[in-house]
Amino acid sequence: MADYKIPLRRYYASYTVGFFVFILGLGVLERHGMPPRWIGYSFLLLTILLYATIGVLARTASVSEYYVAGRRVPAVFNGMATGADWMSSASFMGLAGTLYLSGYQGLAYVMGWTGGYVLVALLLAPYLRRFGQFTVPDFLAARYGGNLARLVGVFATVLASFVYVVAQIYAVGLITSRFVGLQFEVGVFVGLAGILVCSFLGGMRAVTWTQVAQYAILIVAYLVPVTILSYQVTGIPLPQLTYGQVLQKVQVLEEGIFDEPAEVDARRLFHERADGYYERILSLPASLDQERHHLTQQINDLKSSNVQMREVAALERQRRELPTSSTEARAYWETLMRQAGQRSMEPEHHLTPFPGNGEAVNDTARLNFLSLMFCLMVGTAALPHVLTRYYTTPSVREARNSVFWSLFFILALYLTAPAYAAFAKHEIYSHLVGSSMAQLPVWVSSWGKIGMVSIEDINNDGILQLAELSFNPDVILLATPEIAGLPYVVSGLVAAGALAAALSTADGLLLTIASALAHDVYYKIFRPKATTQWRLVVSKSLLLVVAVLAASVASQKPATILFMVAWAFSLAGSAFFPALILGVFWKRATATGAVSGMIIGLASTIYYMVRVHFDSIPWLGIHGIGMEPWLGIQSTAAGVWGVAAGFLTIVVVSLFGKPPSGATQDFVESVRYPELDGS
Repeated sequence: MADYKIPLRRYYASYTVGFFVFILGLGVLERHGMPPRWIGYSFLLLTILLYATIGVLARTASVSEYYVAGRRVPAVFNGMATGADWMSSASFMGLAGTLYLSGYQGLAYVMGWTGGYVLVALLLAPYLRRFGQFTVPDFLAARYGGNLARLVGVFATVLASFVYVVAQIYAVGLITSRFVGLQFEVGVFVGLAGILVCSFLGGMRAVTWTQVAQYAILIVAYLVPVTILSYQVTGIPLPQLTYGQVLQKVQVLEEGIFDEPAEVDARRLFHERADGYYERILSLPASLDQERHHLTQQINDLKSSNVQMREVAALERQRRELPTSSTEARAYWETLMRQAGQRSMEPEHHLTPFPGNGEAVNDTARLNFLSLMFCLMVGTAALPHVLTRYYTTPSVREARNSVFWSLFFILALYLTAPAYAAFAKHEIYSHLVGSSMAQLPVWVSSWGKIGMVSIEDINNDGILQLAELSFNPDVILLATPEIAGLPYVVSGLVAAGALAAALSTADGLLLTIASALAHDVYYKIFRPKATTQWRLVVSKSLLLVVAVLAASVASQKPATILFMVAWAFSLAGSAFFPALILGVFWKRATATGAVSGMIIGLASTIYYMVRVHFDSIPWLGIHGIGMEPWLGIQSTAAGVWGVAAGFLTIVVVSLFGKPPSGATQDFVESVRYPELDGS
């Protein structure tokens, strides 16, 4: 193994040095007039070409290599690959934005995701590696006996992984549409091509070595901009240590901005707008007819006067976009009412824990914080694409070491995310809020064109108030170099890092879905005598189908990245965590109990998630399904109910059933107590 590690270290060290040289070269070319779009294309083409080359070189026809990289990935490199697999677009893009918008509340993501790796190291990774095989449903079938547990596991794997991969492909579309100028829907499928080249030919073997390369790019891309910004603002290039000083400055700025008369007036106007939408909803269907008549009257009046046709065109577009039925109008106006209502609220202070309702501590906010942290922890410990990574190490000992290295590489990003939020907020409060609407920086309009930034001068004073500025949280990290006025090559570097984060996770997720369907369903259930060639053909075909389907869903922009990822964690945690934990640590858990617990836990989570987040699902023709959250817990923490229901169901059903066979109990012993030699 030592001889195997040395060339790997040399290859990846040379690769990292070469990437730095490439960045410096583009920086020099930018100073000599290279257009920004060419810089974006350079980063996009070089990185995807690099990943594709690794994917082609690592192609394989071996089942063991395709599913688990031959079980010979050293702990350090598996840690890097897991870090890249783990640090999806949610961590790379969404985390900094959530910390920017939520302040203290956003720390639930940092604590939940890092805490989850403690659970992985202590409770699952070494035992699954001791078991061996290829997938999580493999373990469920062996522990609980029969194919029913396997099939439920496959369904949960596909569902959680599909929701997760949609978020990654959505991020790819966002990155390519902004930095390369492609239409969002086109960018989604361009990114999809990069994903498929990495995973299609070589499976886990290709994905692993591609992810190691992607980790190097994404961590460099994440650290460089905020390090430069830290040096500019504080004179010290260590943002992880200096952002506390910046937060103190942000606190002073907040006290000055939040109570300004113009700011208070803007919030009042947004409140009145929200009230107006509420009144329209109450007076449906008459209000819809009145709105259409009012727009028609305005258009006719403008046509009869000397006005520019673009004003008429804008009103005509507004009339065309009006809902056609009362049900659609209700959903449409409720969305606008919520948006206006959010802008009308006084912003939360960045350092205030659990704020709201004038209380010192808001119990609902605290409960949401703890619930979300819990869901992210158990979801981390149950995500199939993460757990599968520990099948790739040579031994149980290496699996344990691999978890340590995974957490080490992940912390390099997570300890920096709060600094991003602090520096970005400082720049925006200092240099953007209070600016003239006529002299806003170029990045505002650039991101506004793709719907990620919204500016509205609601009080018509020509000055930008904080309430008049709205961000999609996914944009904060990508826009930080432009917000800080850094060279465009830094923006291109961040885009390359975000692309690496999204592609690396999407590779692992798509491979997990395809493996679950091809290995656990096709091979283990329907065709146990299938040849190696046919198994790989089926897996690759399914990977292609799932990838295209996920890209089609992502092109519809279903939700923000962090929302979709949080849902995936709740789904994985509620389906797998109780069954895996009790399967390893409680011999009395039965097959009937496990299957019942997985189904009830998953169903509880889906029910709560859908009813709390969606009032209607128009494309399914479903309306009026919304409900108030139980105890105020939001849909991102829906798994708290599913995990509890899963544990309770497995315990109760198992205790009322016949104990597992002696062979099953011996199997648990063999998994729990691996040989002392670490094999």
